[in-house]
Formats: sequence, structure tokens, C-alpha cells
Amino acid sequence: MKILIVYATTEGQTRKVARHAFDWLAGAGHAAELIGAEEAKGLDPSAYDAAILAGSVHAGRYQKALSSFAAEAAGAFFKVPTLFLSVSLAAAGDDADDWKGIRDCVARFAEETGWTPDRVEHVAGAFRFSEYDFFKSWAMRWIAAQKDESVTPGQDKEYTDWAALDGTLKDWTEDLSTS
Repeated sequence: MKILIVYATTEGQTRKVARHAFDWLAGAGHAAELIGAEEAKGLDPSAYDAAILAGSVHAGRYQKALSSFAAEAAGAFFKVPTLFLSVSLAAAGDDADDWKGIRDCVARFAEETGWTPDRVEHVAGAFRFSEYDFFKSWAMRWIAAQKDESVTPGQDKEYTDWAALDGTLKDWTEDLSTS
């Protein structure tokens, strides 16, 4: 199966998630293509058997390049099965308000782009202190403290559950095979 993966990243965790998906799909015998959203302009997802979009939530929004690509490709997405990997720190926790917030982000993304994914998977992100400037580092430490998370400034802390992501990809591709 030929699968397109388009991603947008801010600090690099979503690129890591998308690359993991690419590697898993290739290892499962699929022909996958991995491309950053900024380079995907004009790409036709209907030329593929399925498509995955991956983006991360920052201040309640996904990256502008991902939103632009999704809006541009919305019509083509109706022709292929899709999976949206929504990466966020909120997905690492079990706070009901946080989960409502990330579900609202997906709903707003769908409304703004005209694309409603066939399946959405919320993937826990990471604190990427190695990528933050002074102010963002301070803000992220404050956010961590509000959630009683222990973080060390300057040291990244990853929450992504790689086995769960593998399970999602396995289930999704099996569903594609039976459709």
C-alpha cells in the first residue's frame, strides 16, 4: 500500500513521531512517503492509497503549514482513508479539561480546513527544553509545575508511547486492508 505522511513540527517531536510512523509502515511492507507540510504544497493525496497527517498543538492551534496543506488537499482527502496524529503534552495526562481542549483543537482544525480525518489519534508529546528559548523554557517549566510534573531545565522529557503508536498504525493499516 502506498501511504503519504505529511507533518509539521515546532520543536521536532512531531517530526520524530512522523518518522517513526514512516519506519513502522516501511517495516510492515508499505511504500510510505514522508514530507514536511511546507514542502507538500500542490501534492495530491488522492495519488496515494491512504494518508497520515501529523501536527502538534501549540497555544490551541496546529502549525500554519499543516493547516494550509489540509485546506488545500481537503477535497482529495475524501478519496483516501486518513489518519490524523495530533501530538500534544495534554495527551500524556488524564485531565478531563485538557482532553476536552485537545478534542476541541481537532474540531476547530477540521472546521477551518474543511477536512475531517477518518481517524484521530492523540499522541503524547515531549518537553523539548533543548529547543526552547529562555522564555519558552520558563513557561514550560511553569506548565509542568501546574501538572505536578518533574522536569529538569535543559533536559528533554519524552512522553510519547511508541508501542501505542505502533498499535495504532497496525490497527489502522489492518482496517485499510479489509476495506
